Amino acid sequence: MATAAATSTSEAEAEPKAGPTAEGEEDDVKTARTRRKVLSRAVAAATYKAVEPGWDQPEEGASESDGDEEYAMASSAESSPGEYEWEYDEEEEKNQLEIERLEEQLSINVYDYNCHVDLIRLLRLEGELTKVRMARQKMSEIFPLTEELWLEWLHDEVSMALDGLDREHVYDLFEKAVKDYICPNIWLEYGQYSVGGIGQKGGLEKVRSVFERALSSVGLHMTKGLAIWEAYREFESAIVEAARLEKVHSLFRRQLAIPLYDMEATFAEYEEWSEDPIPESVIQNYNKALQQLERYKPYEEALLQAEAPRLAEYQAYIDFEMKIGDPARVQLIFERALVENCLVPDLWIRYSQYLDRQLKVKDLVLSVHNRAVRNCPWTVALWSRYLLAMERHGVDHRVISVTFEKALSAGFIQATDYVEIWQAYLDYLRRRVDFKQDSSKELEELRSAFSRALEYLKQEVEERFNESGDPSCMIMQNWARIEARLCNNMQKARELWDSIMTKGNAKYANMWLEYYNLERAHGDTQHCRKALHRAVQCTSDYPEHVCEVLLTMERTEGTLEDWDIAVQKTETRLARVNEQRIKAAEKEAALAQQEEEKAEQRKRARAEKKALKKKKKTRGADKRKAEEDDEKEWGDDEEEQPSKRRKVENSTPPAGEAQDLEAETGLFGKSAPVDVDAPSKQKERAAALKRDVPKVPHDSSKDSITVFVSNLPYSMGEPDVKLRPLFEACGEVADIRPIFSNRGDFRGYCYVEFKEEKSALQALQLDRKTVEGRPMFVSPCVDKSKNPDFKVFRYSTALEKHKLFVSGLPFSCTKEELEEICKAHGTVKDIRLVTNRAGKPKGLAYVEYENESQASQAVLKMDGMTIKDNVIKVAISNPPQRKVPEKPEARKAPGGAMVPRQIYGARGKGRTQLSLLPRALQRPSETAVQAENGPAPPPVVTASAATEAPKMSNADFAKLLLRK
Repeated sequence: MATAAATSTSEAEAEPKAGPTAEGEEDDVKTARTRRKVLSRAVAAATYKAVEPGWDQPEEGASESDGDEEYAMASSAESSPGEYEWEYDEEEEKNQLEIERLEEQLSINVYDYNCHVDLIRLLRLEGELTKVRMARQKMSEIFPLTEELWLEWLHDEVSMALDGLDREHVYDLFEKAVKDYICPNIWLEYGQYSVGGIGQKGGLEKVRSVFERALSSVGLHMTKGLAIWEAYREFESAIVEAARLEKVHSLFRRQLAIPLYDMEATFAEYEEWSEDPIPESVIQNYNKALQQLERYKPYEEALLQAEAPRLAEYQAYIDFEMKIGDPARVQLIFERALVENCLVPDLWIRYSQYLDRQLKVKDLVLSVHNRAVRNCPWTVALWSRYLLAMERHGVDHRVISVTFEKALSAGFIQATDYVEIWQAYLDYLRRRVDFKQDSSKELEELRSAFSRALEYLKQEVEERFNESGDPSCMIMQNWARIEARLCNNMQKARELWDSIMTKGNAKYANMWLEYYNLERAHGDTQHCRKALHRAVQCTSDYPEHVCEVLLTMERTEGTLEDWDIAVQKTETRLARVNEQRIKAAEKEAALAQQEEEKAEQRKRARAEKKALKKKKKTRGADKRKAEEDDEKEWGDDEEEQPSKRRKVENSTPPAGEAQDLEAETGLFGKSAPVDVDAPSKQKERAAALKRDVPKVPHDSSKDSITVFVSNLPYSMGEPDVKLRPLFEACGEVADIRPIFSNRGDFRGYCYVEFKEEKSALQALQLDRKTVEGRPMFVSPCVDKSKNPDFKVFRYSTALEKHKLFVSGLPFSCTKEELEEICKAHGTVKDIRLVTNRAGKPKGLAYVEYENESQASQAVLKMDGMTIKDNVIKVAISNPPQRKVPEKPEARKAPGGAMVPRQIYGARGKGRTQLSLLPRALQRPSETAVQAENGPAPPPVVTASAATEAPKMSNADFAKLLLRK
């Protein structure tokens, strides 16, 4: 089958030839070659049948479409068994209801891509072939179809083709199919189907035309182009005559001059087929192509190893081809990249820009622009470029107008996008006008378009986005300039500027000065003076500048009366402005003073609270001392590593001590309360607590039936009682051992031991379950000291192109609400709202889509969206790399000695930890770095020698510090 053969070419044959291959890979390569040969033989068989004289007359009962039916059967060989055997069962009614629902939904929103696909699938399943054809036609008018959808459609149409008219209809479908995307498989199908009509008038020329166009389109494809060459060559070999031998020779030579995978096999086949020695020129071209192949291989192998859509790999490949500068290969790699990244507007912009500036071929350029807006209709830049390209290549005005109307109905995501597309269209209309004539059809159309643009932005855009999209009234400004400069119609220009000022722009000095300059160039002095007088009264951002312009004009052109009026108005206005600024400054100062007073109050409150704490701390000094001694008792030996402490729960006390403590306190796992009213008893209690702290026993041999539960609320009372019903749902619970601090406070974690291992495994499903408003963490009970390779679950911190990071969400936004928003842009696989340890939302979320294309489209449409008065930010998930903590070896000096940790404390040298020793008394340490290119430094003074330095008084220290 052609489709299978072409598909397997890129997967099997494009593997690197160097090095041993696995047995499975060798089988794939053999299978790919075999299937490609089967395709070639199928083309040859169809050719023999079409040109053999004995087959000219069909047998009795046979029709001319038998060959087409055989082709359809061959094309459908890969379909699942019984694909066209319809079964009418109880699901038929359900399918009909679903079909009606989908048709109704499409009548509301015809741009629902997934709805089109589902409708076609159900209609095809129900055998509604006529309705399927109509549904496919409607979808193809709006969206470009994928290779799979086109092949399915073509197979169905071929199976229904009965006569010559039907064959022409199938030809038309093939022509549409090859225009959407570059699809080697469709070209193979097209060539094979055209072979079936070789017996008709002009059939041979039709086949060769199809194959030649296929070579022009995908013949340079390094992994899939080989199948096209072989199919064409097999076809010519099947009808070979004495005069046709040169045609086969030509195909061999053309193919060998192009870098393709498996070129060696083609060269060997040519040597075997040709009766004459291969010319030296062909061998030279072949060797040159082999060298080119080695240059392309790294990029092709990168594509084979990466996962779709492989945008970064394609970008690197495009950069490489652009440097070489072969237009055919540049066009091919762009087309290959767009097959998998058709929803990336930047890629379409780069491709169309290359064609606009380099090739400048009308049909090719306009075709790419048209496909770009069909794939990414929401991108206004693509529509603007399309209009410019159509104007550049002299497309009829009606066609450009129709294209502009399509752009308006494309559904842009921002109000400013509509302003941009209107400006592009108005610029085009302005360039059509001959302003030497007082009146013309083009000028009236331009004015009508300006009026319609303003009305459209007011009624359509403002109602949809609650904003105009053109706050500076750029469209009206352009219209006013055209009327003043090109049409000499200052009356209309003044009316437009009046409208601009009434829309909230009168307070800006630059707007008045723009109007003044327009009047200065095309109006008169009286209107200039009038405009500046209004500007002095209305401007609030830079009134001084406007006043200066007015005085300058009156100084050079005005009378004494005009000067006096201008001075009086400017002084009055500036005095009022200064008064307003003083009031604003006083108000701001008052607010700042209030803030300072509040800050002072907070500071005093903190000081009082701190003093109260200090007082309580003095009263409880003995208690803290006892606790510190207790921590030292349970910590490691300070000489080994004082910062490390053993966890209380991993220590097992003697049985006698635990029982004595239970008898004394009456509590299991808790210490007795401290009597704060009796300091002497408190000390005794602390001493006893230091000796008899309860330890939670844990048998590491029972790890398989035990889970570790953490992140529980510290305020939970009787955690073993409250957690038991929750975990008993997973199986019989043997014991729940909560962990308490030295003072008897619950530390937020515990051990849950089951009777059976399967119960512990089932309990892991309770991870992240909310308990008293806090997510509970449930993990396997593993001793990490014995299992250092044990990895707990961590969310990915690498770049995930199919996942979005959403920030700025309102805290009240639920997972269901966010999913409802996101699923409009693709298939949502998972949504995770980020919370803190207490389970409170942080306004962040991760949204996982089915593929990168959907994620890219969602970023474009959702970034900057407002949800419950919150403007969200959406980007591809790419968390910043966390800094790796410094390893203990990093603290070693180059000489090998370990820097004592006690010098800087348990956490190293603090950021604000300063050395107060004067530089004059500082001595280099023993761990000084050795010079890289010189002898080792002399030995430093030892610690004992340093202590023998003469003692200095405070006055000596002061002299050292003050010395310059």
